[in-house]
Amino acid sequence: MSGYPTTGLIGILRGVTPDAAAAACAAVADAGLRVIEIPLNSPDPFTSIRVAREALPPGVLVGAGTVLRPADVERVYQAGGRIVVSPNHRRDVVAATVRLGLGSYPGVATPSEALDALDAGATALKVFPAPQVGTAGLRAWRSILPPGTGLLPVGGVAPTDFAGWLAAGATGFGLGSELYRPEYPLTEIADRARRAVEAWTTACNDTGRTVG
Repeated sequence: MSGYPTTGLIGILRGVTPDAAAAACAAVADAGLRVIEIPLNSPDPFTSIRVAREALPPGVLVGAGTVLRPADVERVYQAGGRIVVSPNHRRDVVAATVRLGLGSYPGVATPSEALDALDAGATALKVFPAPQVGTAGLRAWRSILPPGTGLLPVGGVAPTDFAGWLAAGATGFGLGSELYRPEYPLTEIADRARRAVEAWTTACNDTGRTVG
């Protein structure tokens, strides 16, 4: 779907609370991450999405992760979220996301799931769990997926791993505990975000990819 990224970094703030959402999301955005995901298994996630959306500039996308049901897609939309990320692929969740004009990022772990998700209308694919697929697996996927397919490994990927995954065909990454935990002070969140963006830029330059 046009208008939503298929490349770049997604900051995953699992566990963020509404009272911490504005400051934590601002720390991540100020470091250069332009897409922020608040998983629905966080405390009061829809309020946090609304708080984050109101606090951040329009150029920063905010949305939800761990979206498992079509009914929750509507709640994400009403809260101001504009991306929907899931650990799995359900056609009804993708359909509800596409119907509302949101960015759809379903989780896939096999070529069959990847192709079905694209056929359903996914914007890009969350490769999850990334270690299960591996760089060799992703390289094999790339040979059969349509050119330009966005592939974002998530789970166990550190900034030091970016170059290897990019060489295998990844186009971006989702960063969870490498970036954020509720107990991290704001200074540490900002520093982790800054280092992630620096690593992303370096890896893109080293592999000849466009920094996005």
